Amino acid sequence: ERDDVLRLAVEVCGAAGVPVVAGTGTIDTRTCVQLGRRAADLGADATLVVTPYYVKPPQDALRAHFTNIAERVELPMILYNVPGRTGVDLLPETVAALSTHERIVGIKEATGDNGRVATLRAACGDDFLLYSGEDAMGREFVALGGDGVISVTANVAPAAMSEMLAAPSSAKALRVDDALRPLHEKLFCQANPIPVKWALHRAGRMQAGIRSPLMVLDERFRGDVDDALAAAGIPVGAAPGGRQ
Repeated sequence: ERDDVLRLAVEVCGAAGVPVVAGTGTIDTRTCVQLGRRAADLGADATLVVTPYYVKPPQDALRAHFTNIAERVELPMILYNVPGRTGVDLLPETVAALSTHERIVGIKEATGDNGRVATLRAACGDDFLLYSGEDAMGREFVALGGDGVISVTANVAPAAMSEMLAAPSSAKALRVDDALRPLHEKLFCQANPIPVKWALHRAGRMQAGIRSPLMVLDERFRGDVDDALAAAGIPVGAAPGGRQ
């Protein structure tokens, strides 16, 4: 199934000239290497590797983990730091050390601390890619010197997010961000990806449903998501279509 999803992404995105970054992070180093090599075989352009979750490795172990993967997978790697989900924070000094590896090219930083932009830029240099993982703070992150957002909101409103981030300090970007703010917030009214899958369903882009142990968005939040879609100018109630 993982192979099928990646093949389809490479087929569709490749035809449009859009690079594919495959998520290959998991709890142990060996499996990350296996998944990364498979992603390379299937045509991915890079990997996104989250810190090992639950086991809380110390910083030296995180450095060894990511270095091991980079040495054995011949794709550019983007680190993924999301301590709220993993229980471990990839600290800026560890990122700086890892950034010296030729295959470790950037980080998705989802700590909710935009103060790290300047710290990481100074430590890692101008060529190291800095991506926010926080939609509500993404415009500010880029205005402070980041390179973009690996976004939940962009699944629903890709053109608006792209337009906003192209000139993040402009008056137009501020207006777009204001229009998208309800989506930034309501797409996290329950655990991601529950709300975004419901929003895509309401926008007619996919069927309703989500895999256990998650459940379809609770009815008490559905009106809020509809209102957020409307604020962003996205029609709701269209018939589902396309591939799920």
